Amino acid sequence: MKIQSLLRFLITAAVVVIAVLLGHALWKHYLYSPWTRDGRVRAEVVRVAPDVSGLVTRVAVIDNQLVHKGDVLFVVDQSRFSNALSQAEANLAASEASARAAGASISSALAAASARRAEYEMRQQQAQRRQQMGDLIAKEDRNDAVSTANSALATWQQAKAGGNQAGAAREQAQSAVEQAQVALDLARLNLQRTEVRAPVDGYVTNLDVRVGDYAAAGGARLALIDSHSYYIYGYFEETKLPQLRVGDPVDVRLMAGGVHLKGTISGIAHGITDSDNPTGSDLLADVNPTFSWVRLAQRVPVRIAIDTGKLPADTLIAAGMTATIQVQPRPPVHANTGARAVMGR
Repeated sequence: MKIQSLLRFLITAAVVVIAVLLGHALWKHYLYSPWTRDGRVRAEVVRVAPDVSGLVTRVAVIDNQLVHKGDVLFVVDQSRFSNALSQAEANLAASEASARAAGASISSALAAASARRAEYEMRQQQAQRRQQMGDLIAKEDRNDAVSTANSALATWQQAKAGGNQAGAAREQAQSAVEQAQVALDLARLNLQRTEVRAPVDGYVTNLDVRVGDYAAAGGARLALIDSHSYYIYGYFEETKLPQLRVGDPVDVRLMAGGVHLKGTISGIAHGITDSDNPTGSDLLADVNPTFSWVRLAQRVPVRIAIDTGKLPADTLIAAGMTATIQVQPRPPVHANTGARAVMGR
């Protein structure tokens, strides 16, 4: 009887010890093992808005459709912008004609100035010759020759001023041509922007535009999910962060069908909001005077890049899906090990 009692005691003790060890292992695994069921699939979302305002005349896509970069999503009424383009082309033609006329005017002004200069030089030489002849010519004739030369000089200077004025008019006309060209380029760009195109490859989401709607410039009318930007955010308890490093491989299991994905940690958040310490109205810390005896570990976001090369065929991934994440920590690299390796060389 004593042997049986001892045997039963030993069996009971062994079961209790195994249960305690197993419970301790499970507790450590739950608290410190680098895994979480709180994973979320995310993607970059482009909010598509028209660059010009007007009535929508055509919608070329449907909700949840896959589009490629450059595909037309919807079209804004082009009539007004076509008229503006025609007006800009006419303004440019008129400015170019004015510039040509200004060029002809300056050519005429320069020719006139050249003729006035030649006449002045001739009158100046005549006056000098008559002054050199002295009393052989009447003093009145000499004075008339000087006056004629001075008048020719004034006429030449006036012609030069007219040439300068014509040059300024030509520069102004050239500036008007450049302004008209800029206006034409803008009108052409506005006409092109009436066709709202996809900036990236992706899926149309939340299509909120219909034919006849008024689309205002800058107002987002649909969301486009970039099909090449899917990643996963895992929210790990702070007790597990010491085992996580950028570059660690990750196994991901989506809740949708249990699809397995491979990934790599690409970043770990360095801050989260402290809800227990908000800023008061006077910009001082508003410290909560109460303390909860049950402290839950904070969850810190960890970004995981998906290995699209190992993505199973026909896998549907949507932003917002949930997933279970298991990190495979790499062995740490110690600084003294690297130093010994350098010394060994």
